Amino acid sequence: MHDSAHGGAHGGVYDLLGVGIGPFNLSLAALCDGVPGLRALFLDRRPSFSWHPGLLLEGTVLQVPFLADLVTMADPTSRWSFLNYLREHERLFPFFFSERFHVPRREYDHYCRWVAERLPSCRFGAEVTAVEWDAADGAFAVTHRSADGREARVLARRVVLGVGTGPAVPEALRPLLSPAHAGRVLHSADYRAHRAALAARDDVTVVGAGQSGAEVVLDLLRHQDGEGRGGPYVRWLARTPAFAPMEYSKIGLEHFTPDYVHYFRGLPEATRERLVREQWQLYKGVSAETLADIHDELYERTIGGRRPRAGLHPGVEVTAARPDGDGYVLACRHAEQGTEFEVRTSAVVAATGYAAVRPAFLDPLEKLVDWDDRGRYRVDGSYRVALDPAVTGTLYVQNAELHTHGVGAPDLTLGAWRAATILNSAAGRTVLRVPRQAAWTTFGAPGPHAGEAVR
Repeated sequence: MHDSAHGGAHGGVYDLLGVGIGPFNLSLAALCDGVPGLRALFLDRRPSFSWHPGLLLEGTVLQVPFLADLVTMADPTSRWSFLNYLREHERLFPFFFSERFHVPRREYDHYCRWVAERLPSCRFGAEVTAVEWDAADGAFAVTHRSADGREARVLARRVVLGVGTGPAVPEALRPLLSPAHAGRVLHSADYRAHRAALAARDDVTVVGAGQSGAEVVLDLLRHQDGEGRGGPYVRWLARTPAFAPMEYSKIGLEHFTPDYVHYFRGLPEATRERLVREQWQLYKGVSAETLADIHDELYERTIGGRRPRAGLHPGVEVTAARPDGDGYVLACRHAEQGTEFEVRTSAVVAATGYAAVRPAFLDPLEKLVDWDDRGRYRVDGSYRVALDPAVTGTLYVQNAELHTHGVGAPDLTLGAWRAATILNSAAGRTVLRVPRQAAWTTFGAPGPHAGEAVR
């Protein structure tokens, strides 16, 4: 059946339909709001907006400045800005006096919920089950199901995939991700739900050197008493050669500009693959403040000649894992020494990041998508997915293009700019002006004039 309330038989075809309402598609929805002649709809299976709820811990902050909100970097005049959110909640003066550039993560989540609940184009509790190409109508047919099981079908000329990424778990730990080990072996995405139980265990091992791993380690350390006696022994393992801070120099951050995206797209595929691996500190490092907090907690534990009940072990890869009594044994390998050893622990938190996933609802389009050799989307400069020429509609992706657009893909800094780029492409005109140059750095060889990049 057609969705008579939101297009379909009674309202025609949508110009733009977003699947998934995370920060990136919510950014697009906010920028679309009020654009004349553009009919947009955004669907999400969840009952309401929620951003990484498992890691909304007290004291954690966003790793990007508050200006990297849903709209400001593309349209500072938008009523959906973070500053207007503060104004609407009568918190502008407290925010001003707090002198914060990086806001609490819980506040960012609340801000996004405030926007999502007020945008008429956003509909939650609507799970997309299929996206098909309807040649007769010259549009994508999107089937979605409500919480009560009712199905509806809408048509859209352009579809934007914003389903986000899924938790990535090393192959060695995957066999333990089962109901039998629930609450004892888990991804950091579920940490908050099991936080109290983990803090009560004797020994917890955190795997992964990124920000989420550091935050879990810090939280578990703070569950120890002031002398480090109560709470679990905290072990931190990571494949990276060091627990290193995220690159945060003013010039280094220019990797998160449109200039670098344009440069990266022009590189050979093999070079792009190598750069993504090498640039882990740009998007997988830990904030210097969090590392300092961990150090301070450990320092406190040494007062009076004690040793902290914690171990930090970089350069270590978990190669296998098995249950052992009421705990687990992790087989490990130290990369630089080439040595192998085992670790026994009561619980494991895999803070091993996220990876792009191919949603099942795309199965009807599988043969119409021009996948690359690794089964990933081929994405152009406007974030359009390469499709069979018979498809006259357009499919866009957000945060599924790390391999084609570089380290800025998962970063909130470029979210509004990318959304504006998609909006301009979908509208066929410049709805929002995007910068021609945003970096001082010339990525690549200089052009014929000093300071001019080769385009």
